[in-house]
Amino acid sequence: QVQLVESGGGLVQAGGSLRLSCAASGSIFRINTMGWYRQDPGKQRELVATITSDSDSITKYADSVKGRFTISGDSAKKTVTLQMNSLKPEDTAVYYCNAKKTMVGTQGEWYDYDYWGQGTQVTVSS
Repeated sequence: QVQLVESGGGLVQAGGSLRLSCAASGSIFRINTMGWYRQDPGKQRELVATITSDSDSITKYADSVKGRFTISGDSAKKTVTLQMNSLKPEDTAVYYCNAKKTMVGTQGEWYDYDYWGQGTQVTVSS
């Protein structure tokens, strides 16, 4: 099992900044990617940004946050931080930390299993 503990979030005015942090604990070996997703009520959860948990630290961003958000991580400690700048009202959502762990199935197949944090509210006022 993997536990994800999030911190950060809150209320900020448009144009402001917030930082979200997440730390994984428990059975953290074979975590291959960590990142952040967000969800508005009545909408699907969407990717915000991810980073691979290897020496390459490959990042991926949603088009809507490119140039404003920066994800960083510590591959050894299995922590991830999302720096959010130039926030807009449409960034308002519950933000969830995610960790993908490589698992081996009963027939030897490899697959990713998703672990989620409890979610933290980000509210951007206009």
